[in-house]
Amino acid sequence: MERKEGLKLTAEVLDDILTGGTILGGGGGGDPVKGRKYAKIAVEYTDLRLVPIDAIDEDAVLLTASLVGAPNAKDQFMTAKDLAYTIEMIQKNTDLKLGGIITNEQGGEASVNGWIQAAISGLPLVDAPCNGRAHPTGVMGSMNLHKQKEYKTVQACVGGNPETGSHVECFFEGNIEHTSKLVRMASIEAGGLVAVARNPVTAAYAKENCAIGGVSFAIETGKAFRSGLKISVEEAVKSVCEFLNGSVLARGEVSKFSIETTGGFDVGYAEVDGCQLTFWNEYATAERDGKRLATFPDLIMTINAKTGEPVTTAMMEEGLDVYVIGTDKKNLKLSATMFDPELLKQTEEVVGKEMVRYL
Repeated sequence: MERKEGLKLTAEVLDDILTGGTILGGGGGGDPVKGRKYAKIAVEYTDLRLVPIDAIDEDAVLLTASLVGAPNAKDQFMTAKDLAYTIEMIQKNTDLKLGGIITNEQGGEASVNGWIQAAISGLPLVDAPCNGRAHPTGVMGSMNLHKQKEYKTVQACVGGNPETGSHVECFFEGNIEHTSKLVRMASIEAGGLVAVARNPVTAAYAKENCAIGGVSFAIETGKAFRSGLKISVEEAVKSVCEFLNGSVLARGEVSKFSIETTGGFDVGYAEVDGCQLTFWNEYATAERDGKRLATFPDLIMTINAKTGEPVTTAMMEEGLDVYVIGTDKKNLKLSATMFDPELLKQTEEVVGKEMVRYL
């Protein structure tokens, strides 16, 4: 494939997607500072392009690039080599003829998942993320493959600090549910985070089950926010709410904040001016006076009211002055897994709030 096809990924586009992706992460999706670290290498390394899925042969095999772990984990360690090696592991251990790379979700790191892998491998980077927002579990980004009883996935994961003995390199083959659990366990052993390449599918299957155009949507979200930020934080919040057809749910200082890293996830609670937030990596619910304002997969996100920085749950802290914004799920680019009651039930159990009935 010609590299000249598709949107050229420049430093300016990187600024847009890191901002928009972090907002669409809905509290999760990784740290934009870490996302920039590797994506900047990628755009400087080669003429990297974001390719529409219609430019890819329908029989081409697409591989999902992902990060798995708890964003708040203190001992996480990863290098650009680790990210690239996940693709190499798949190539070494399978006979797959790879035709492209997609990301698993949106977020400060997630939106640029696959950039360094595509730059180094020469594989096309395809605008067909598994999901157009961030989500807590690997199965939620599995493109409904967990429902394909005959489907066997392959997953390669790499991460951890060699100097502390926590570096792991794993290759798993099996069904989605069990291999995803093994990757999650590997992330814990690696200190909290692993790079992952997984779930090969044809472009034809991706067209039916991914959030087509989700990466471009993150770029446009970032453009809307950053254009307003040239005037003020208030204008940036207004601009992105207009773009997402959303609204401000609350504004004030964070109180009653708690976060615990358990089982490879960040779980917690916060209040902002009477608006009660729960999260499982991503914000799950927003309530005020017993009224539900938003429920995952609706987007709930916090913005630093002083600096305009999108604030993930791992970045939240007591006393921080934030805007809480939200928009209905219908305004996002989402995969079908976001509407699966069985998958949402797990989130419901973790945060202790009714969620399935709000689908």
